[in-house]
Amino acid sequence: MSEEQTGKGGWLSRLKAGLRKTSSRIGDGLAGIFTKRKLDAETLEELEELLIQADLGPVTAAKVTAAMGKGRYGQDLGLDEIKGLLADEITKILEPVAVPLAFSRAESGPRVVVMVGVNGTGKTTTLGKMAAAAVADRRRVLLAAGDTFRAAAVEQLEIWGQRAGVPVFKRETGADAAGLAYDAVERARREGADIVFIDTAGRLHNKAGLMAELQKIIRVIGKVDASAPHDIVLALDATTGQNAINQVETFKSMVPLSGLVLTKLDGTAKGGVLVALADRFGLPVHAVGVGEGIDDLKPFEARAFARALVGLEGPER
Repeated sequence: MSEEQTGKGGWLSRLKAGLRKTSSRIGDGLAGIFTKRKLDAETLEELEELLIQADLGPVTAAKVTAAMGKGRYGQDLGLDEIKGLLADEITKILEPVAVPLAFSRAESGPRVVVMVGVNGTGKTTTLGKMAAAAVADRRRVLLAAGDTFRAAAVEQLEIWGQRAGVPVFKRETGADAAGLAYDAVERARREGADIVFIDTAGRLHNKAGLMAELQKIIRVIGKVDASAPHDIVLALDATTGQNAINQVETFKSMVPLSGLVLTKLDGTAKGGVLVALADRFGLPVHAVGVGEGIDDLKPFEARAFARALVGLEGPER
């Protein structure tokens, strides 16, 4: 890893700091379980319980624990060795889903990315950061303020647009969100944009009317470009823990989700839920957020995340 990634204030440093609440819970728990004790049925049962408490969920916790015990019964293992084994098993689950969001133009025109999620997950901020990353990748970007119900959301997106140097397509408060999305994609096509990011209103996953409106937005975008939207990304707040599973279940049943972004990892001891999500759904995890800054949303790296999650110091040699 580069010095920019590992140095003070680098991405790995911020990731470790952001996951400190979770890694402290796991690290302290491992120290309590494995101090001067062999790897046996009792310690593995305690490990499984610890992983459930860290929000890996019972199914994933059982899978990881079983894999760690295979061929190692009765062995004396040091704490760092246990952490290394745990990080390895978690990495195996995470690596298949560590897929950065593509900023490349679609064959049929601009890539259309729709951000969805419940209220308060950080959708608008995440979209703004993604737009900044696309600009840094030398893409022509259009932001669309599809949360037409909240003037504050439009203003927030405009601030991000100014920071990233990209235009923001908007309408008056209360305008039809599906119509706005249609017009935004048409404008992006006319102006030769590479990618259009469409924000949407936060909607509780148990509100049928709001979910039907989201389905309408997706349908209408398809009238401009039959292959669009190319990405429907669900923003999840890590502090909700296992409730994130329910949110994925519901949104996935309503629209063809293509990937996930996990936000607010720095505010929770439930960061292990990302492992449960990867294991259960296999959806790409495009990025994780560990802070408020523009650089605190980065493409998801499986091994770096796994090592930070269990509290291993420094990058792997």
